[in-house]
Amino acid sequence: MKKGKKHDSISTFLGPDASIDGTVEFRGAIRLDGNVKGKVKSNGGTVIVGEKAVLEAKITVGVAIIMGEVHGTIDAQDRIEIYPPGRVIGDIQAPVITVEEGGVFNGNCIMKDKAISSTKKKDMSQKHSAIKAVAAEAQKEK
Repeated sequence: MKKGKKHDSISTFLGPDASIDGTVEFRGAIRLDGNVKGKVKSNGGTVIVGEKAVLEAKITVGVAIIMGEVHGTIDAQDRIEIYPPGRVIGDIQAPVITVEEGGVFNGNCIMKDKAISSTKKKDMSQKHSAIKAVAAEAQKEK
């Protein structure tokens, strides 16, 4: 994983010899090294799919970090990161998607917008207006 990125400390762990058939709901961060068939969901939490993990699941989380195998869909509020030897076979959507060299993604991808606060929207609008004004002034000088 890239250095400098801060992840929640792992509060839940599923070992490589464990299997779950059903729904896994969690808060904070979870590391899955076993097999999961069903759903993995959290409101803003981080799921780490370890190298030995195999998931057949619909994943709905804040951040998904994939180093194992996922068959299904991933919907992340913040980002999806796929690292080797990670494999995702299925559809993904997030505002930020990273597939590092050696990682595999085969499916459909939707880059969705991050939720932007009204203050940030106002700041962006002001910056955009300033850029347009500078561009218009430069055009007049020609």
